[in-house]
Amino acid sequence: MEGDTALLLAAAGTALAAALHVGCIVFGPAWYAAFGAGERMVRWSRERRWQPTLITAAITLVLVIWTLYALAGAGTLPALPATRFVLSAITAVLLGRGIAGLVLAVRRPGYNGVRFWIVSSVACLALGGLYLAGTLQAWPRL
Repeated sequence: MEGDTALLLAAAGTALAAALHVGCIVFGPAWYAAFGAGERMVRWSRERRWQPTLITAAITLVLVIWTLYALAGAGTLPALPATRFVLSAITAVLLGRGIAGLVLAVRRPGYNGVRFWIVSSVACLALGGLYLAGTLQAWPRL
């Protein structure tokens, strides 16, 4: 059951991240700026260019799929194809992104800035830890 709890928390966190990305699409430049998307994305959003919407929608789609896999792994949804592999891959991506983001925050923050890299990296590491714990505990029944 603890694996279920970790995967349910992972699903909730991933769904929240997806919702925040939808908020950026809906509410535009102010939200992109508030979440540290970088000046280029904020400017493009102000100019009503298609790139921020497409990029953010793609990220949202990935996050929704990850949410569904976490829920399936927790037993809340029916099994999805390759659940073990996908949950393992999600874990690796989140932990890798978290570590890489912290390195970027120190070495080359770029136009996103240190705050964006630290906050988003800590979020990725926390979610990655939940996916890791939940996947390991649910592994025998996946």
